[in-house]
Amino acid sequence: MQNAKLTLSAEKQVIEKAKILAQERHTSISAMFSRFIKGLMENNNHPEDIGPLTRRATKIIPLPRGKTARQILEGAILEKHSGKK
Repeated sequence: MQNAKLTLSAEKQVIEKAKILAQERHTSISAMFSRFIKGLMENNNHPEDIGPLTRRATKIIPLPRGKTARQILEGAILEKHSGKK
């Protein structure tokens, strides 16, 4: 498949963490982005795909408006593995 150029905007802190993660994994941000999108396409989960116990457990804490549980989890994982908060 032929590659095409894409310009993305993100918070400066997110970009710095992405650079660190890419370096630690001996890859590029472009490759990580591609794998992330492909993973989303393969695992196109919908809220109704999770069981009732998991659905109830996700309501234990309130989520900030405009953020999904997945976005919060991804942020926590990035923080954990970058060593910064």
